[in-house]
Amino acid sequence: MNTDLIIIGAGPGGYRAAAYAASQGLQVVLFEKDRVGGTCLNVGCIPTKTYVHAATFREARERMAEVVAGLRAGVESILTHPNVTLVRETACFTDAHTVCSESGDSFTASNIIIATGSETKWLPIKGMDDPRVVDSTGLLQLDTQPQRLAIIGAGVIGMEFASVFHRFGSEVTVIEYLKECLPALDADIAKRLRKALERQQTGDGTGMKKGITFKMKTAVENIADIDADVILMATGRRPCTEGLNLEAAGVTLTPQGAIPVDDDFKVDGNQSLYAIGDVNGRQMLAHAAEMQGIHAINQIVGKADNIRFDIMPAAIFTEPEAACVGPTEDQLKAAVVSSSLPGGSYTCRKAFWRSNGKATAMGETEGMLKLFAGHDGRILGCHAYGAHAADIVQEVSVLICRETTLEQLRDMIHIHPTLSEILLSAVQ
Repeated sequence: MNTDLIIIGAGPGGYRAAAYAASQGLQVVLFEKDRVGGTCLNVGCIPTKTYVHAATFREARERMAEVVAGLRAGVESILTHPNVTLVRETACFTDAHTVCSESGDSFTASNIIIATGSETKWLPIKGMDDPRVVDSTGLLQLDTQPQRLAIIGAGVIGMEFASVFHRFGSEVTVIEYLKECLPALDADIAKRLRKALERQQTGDGTGMKKGITFKMKTAVENIADIDADVILMATGRRPCTEGLNLEAAGVTLTPQGAIPVDDDFKVDGNQSLYAIGDVNGRQMLAHAAEMQGIHAINQIVGKADNIRFDIMPAAIFTEPEAACVGPTEDQLKAAVVSSSLPGGSYTCRKAFWRSNGKATAMGETEGMLKLFAGHDGRILGCHAYGAHAADIVQEVSVLICRETTLEQLRDMIHIHPTLSEILLSAVQ
């Protein structure tokens, strides 16, 4: 079968790209060996956020299935577009323009997009075959809430589950090799968030449980040494490329196992093969995958866009939540030393949730924001933790895209009383 475009993987990047390509008049064949929606919808972003917003473990378990099923049905509906053919099988390259299904059908296209996502990166620790050890997917499938939960890794996945299960009433310990949690977050913000989680207590007042226990700068050498009912392996993810037969398409993986791409997400040395999302290892975020897919389709149909992939906001849905966009202060300091920061200087403005009327009224006074600007006043980044930090950082992301200065932000009216006034406080 000949078609305009083949997409392998129906996660956020793949299915969004398929829908957009179809709207642009392309005939699309979309391969998905599992459930549409990918990791994010089925066992990642959406299920974990259902847990974040549930009051109890039982409620989370019940509501997760309902939410995921409803959203998956929505994706299935999107893919009923007459220009999209969904093939529910694995795909394997036979050459740079041809893909074969597991049932033996052959598909050829002028352009192919690989959007196969990522999977858990397991560390080679002694005792990893212990039945107590699970990844995030396994943790979400538990029928019983663990009384004691140990988490190896203080990245986004580890921190979100630590916050959620502590709130449910589990005794949580986080073990991290680095000196601080959430390395992508400004160190000052990350430390304050960790301290807040250490102070938090949960319970009904009669049997209060202590906050989360963090063991930083600690390496796990043997799973048997960990005293817990369940052990979550949250040490990152790696690109999914197994079984694609990428050699037939002339693709050589990076040492990290990712598919190398240029800034248009074309696979190195091939102008008709693209790799988007986690599989290229650039920015492992669902919204990054979606926009990379949009950009790839624009390249295929010859349509210009102004998507700024150097401005990528991200959020950590702990309680309180955290979010960031742009460089950390440590990165800015390093850029000053190396003379790579234009103008050679930056400014840092701070604001606190405790000084905001809406935060006080909500009883959410834990939080801090750091806003960075260059020598010319243009906003460079923002890192924050506190209630609805992600919403505030999203506003900053838009301002950075429009090259807004601190002075211009100071003149922008914000609704009172809202948490967005915290951002305004940073520049007044």
